[in-house]
Amino acid sequence: MRLFNVSALLVLLTASPACAQVTFGASGPEGEPFRRQEWRVPSPDTDIAARALLFRPSGPGPFRLAVIAHASTQNVLRRAQMPQPEYRALAAFLVARGFAVLVPERLGHGATGGRYVEDQGGCDEADYARSGRATAEEISLALDYLQKQDFIRRDAAVVIGHSAGGWGALALANADPKAIAAIIAFAPGRGGHANDEPNKICAPHTLVAAAAEFGKGARIPVTSLVAANDSYFAPAFSKALADAFRSGGGKDDVRTLPAVGSEGHWMIELDAGVQAASSELARALNLPKPVATKKP
Repeated sequence: MRLFNVSALLVLLTASPACAQVTFGASGPEGEPFRRQEWRVPSPDTDIAARALLFRPSGPGPFRLAVIAHASTQNVLRRAQMPQPEYRALAAFLVARGFAVLVPERLGHGATGGRYVEDQGGCDEADYARSGRATAEEISLALDYLQKQDFIRRDAAVVIGHSAGGWGALALANADPKAIAAIIAFAPGRGGHANDEPNKICAPHTLVAAAAEFGKGARIPVTSLVAANDSYFAPAFSKALADAFRSGGGKDDVRTLPAVGSEGHWMIELDAGVQAASSELARALNLPKPVATKKP
């Protein structure tokens, strides 16, 4: 019996999909819920169109855009097996408030495939600043492409990042504040659960230093949200990251949310998590408060 070559497997998982021409835009019909539609958006690899899901309200728009940046992992097999991220409860919250919501899948993940450009390196020599900027570039490419669509406003977009996606959102805080009005980061960071151990972070001092570096050029206000029972980046550490970001000159209003589920790091993927975060989301998005109606 022949042994399977692990190196060959890794090549297959990270290889660019073979295609004659890369095309962007809608790649399927609208469906349910919320006009759910598959899209292809630009990636840093010009040979690969990143897969994405788009949700939007009824009508022609133009709508404000919200881009949701998903979590990640250093484990190549887990990345390859990741399903297309949807964040459906969060998308429902945003669509109900007039946003079109794009959830792009970044390079090196799931069906998009390609090279993992966000690689932070080994635990001791992790380069969190570089990996964060790589994530930010992927978010920016997808956002810029959608803002060119007729049904999307070209201003006042919102970036909502989760974990490594939130870390990339912090790195994106130096973007044009006219194009992006706000950044919301759910438990931003990288290197959490080092060696799959709760409350252990690879080179935490390096992560804090990178947050301070991101804060230096920041022009977009950030709201960081973390659940009380997050064992990847606990509230105390999330506050330290926010302090570092502010020390560089950025604005980061960090808030601790109630415990949700058995692991708060994944709260934003749950209906209960979105409900727990709803008031903070509304505040960070600068949504108008409900107007009480008088009884006749």
